[in-house]
Amino acid sequence: MTTLVIDIGGTKLAAALADSDLHLTRRREIPTPASRTADALYAALAELIAPLVSQAQRVAVASTGIIKQGVLTALNPDNLGGLSHFPLVEAISRMTQLPCIAINDAQAATWAEYHSLTTDIRDMVFLTVSTGVGGGIVSNGKLLTGTEGLAGHFGHTLADPEGPRCGCGRTGCVEVMASGRGIASAARGDLAGSTAKQIFAHAAVGNLHAQSLILRSARVLARLIADIKVVTDCQCVIVGGSIGLAEGYLRQVKTCLDEEPEVCRVPLSGAKHQHDAGLRGAALLAREMTF
Repeated sequence: MTTLVIDIGGTKLAAALADSDLHLTRRREIPTPASRTADALYAALAELIAPLVSQAQRVAVASTGIIKQGVLTALNPDNLGGLSHFPLVEAISRMTQLPCIAINDAQAATWAEYHSLTTDIRDMVFLTVSTGVGGGIVSNGKLLTGTEGLAGHFGHTLADPEGPRCGCGRTGCVEVMASGRGIASAARGDLAGSTAKQIFAHAAVGNLHAQSLILRSARVLARLIADIKVVTDCQCVIVGGSIGLAEGYLRQVKTCLDEEPEVCRVPLSGAKHQHDAGLRGAALLAREMTF
């Protein structure tokens, strides 16, 4: 059975066809609409999947935000440009005339990364550090999503009670300090207004302020990982995302984690699937579920 898989992110929308062996073909990608209204998202998704839908028998979606009973909501509305309470499954089912399932994109990526492990691991945590900070949990070989779809939203745990206010309404969240947006918003002086990508470029040529911003993010993430180890006793943590996989970033996280007590440390490694993790995870879940 062929599955149309869709990945809805803050910066891009991607889609592909997945066969029963999880091979992705005819992958397409377009920018997420600048206007994050329901109508704009619906129109963009229709454009994206138009050449693919006739070849599929079902649809699986990995999307940023919280997915609860098929409805997309935002824990941090800033990451969705104000889009919230969008009936995602209903809209795509109507658009395609096919059965549809949906899951948070980080949870989907977690499942894809778990199935790529080559060792006998039953307890794993995945963290994605990009525009925001998300993640997922595999416990005893099962993906946890939670009754509210909230499981794995590690970016909204507390990093600093005196830190900046997060879009979710809390103060000092991991996301507001460690994410790409958090790195950029903390820039001062000549770096004010720079993107996270530009800050990494400045750091690579020796800019001390840029280096300190990246180290701050890495230290916040390392402390989060120490907390995760204590709470879940996971066997490994996989790190992905544009920041998480940026040159030298994971190495700094490991260095900071080594400063924590030994009981709080856990093996770290970089994500394998990178940009297609959400698509692959959605395809996996579709193969395992009854529509």
